[in-house]
Amino acid sequence: MPRRTVGLGGVDARGNALGRLPSFATVGALGFVVDAALLSLLVHVGSWPHYSARAVSFAVAVTVTWYCNRHWVFTRTNNSTFEYGAYFGAQAVGAVINLGVYLLVIAMFPALARLPVIPLSVGAALALLFNYWAASRWVFAAPLKSRRNE
Repeated sequence: MPRRTVGLGGVDARGNALGRLPSFATVGALGFVVDAALLSLLVHVGSWPHYSARAVSFAVAVTVTWYCNRHWVFTRTNNSTFEYGAYFGAQAVGAVINLGVYLLVIAMFPALARLPVIPLSVGAALALLFNYWAASRWVFAAPLKSRRNE
């Protein structure tokens, strides 16, 4: 029988799909803090180039959120290597969605270029929804065979 985990908000990981969203968002906020702190440290203290620092900070933040999501939000799969690769890939797609929506909102509403936090928020919200869908339906989803046995 697959291991059951409990989300940060106390919601059973196999329970209501939307019930895990606040826990998933909390882990995402932690990932943002890790990403921003490491990026700032590498750029300002380590004098790293921005793109290299961003690649490292993104990879570390994804690793931290994968670990937290697999232990606190979702039921772990039996193959952590596949799970991590799938999670990293989904997060990379989410990052592209975030950037694409950001650029699209500015293109559609040029005045918002002066308030970049608004297009950033729209992009982040849509990317969060995609990442949550991908995590719950693909990355941490139980194989069909084990679902039939429950």
